[in-house]
Amino acid sequence: MKKILVVVDMQNDFIDGALGTKEAVAIVENVKDKIRSYPKENIYATRDTHQKDYLETQEGQLLPVMHCIAGTTGWRMHKEIQALLRGAKIINKPTFGSVALAKKLAKENKTEQLEIELVGLCTDICVVSNALLLKAFMPEARICVDASCCAGVTPEKHAAALETMKSCQIQIR
Repeated sequence: MKKILVVVDMQNDFIDGALGTKEAVAIVENVKDKIRSYPKENIYATRDTHQKDYLETQEGQLLPVMHCIAGTTGWRMHKEIQALLRGAKIINKPTFGSVALAKKLAKENKTEQLEIELVGLCTDICVVSNALLLKAFMPEARICVDASCCAGVTPEKHAAALETMKSCQIQIR
């Protein structure tokens, strides 16, 4: 069984930028340790990617905070995380979950059974969205989330997202 790590949106805007939280800052070291524990060729990372017209989109109207605008400092991965992701596969995504990521991993799972672990930000938005997409594309794959390497918009929403994922047969570490 091949073990895959998915690092979700460890970007400046989610750590200490426009939508940053102290909880997000607090998981950076854990995420760095997790990345170091996987071979680079077994790591995928997502990058929330919006355009300058973000505020005109449905998401932008419901969350009117400019963030992760392609090419900006806030869009870039945290510098210490970026250094560890050299050689990993980076997928830009315009929305919470990445269908492109799910399709790539489902295709790979057909040739070799995968065990997928997710870490990153935000537990209650992009981590849960990607975990559920992966489970939908690969219902028999073992998918887990390391709670110590995730942070939500609030601690309460983090806990609620972990419970939701547990209910959907995603293992929580």
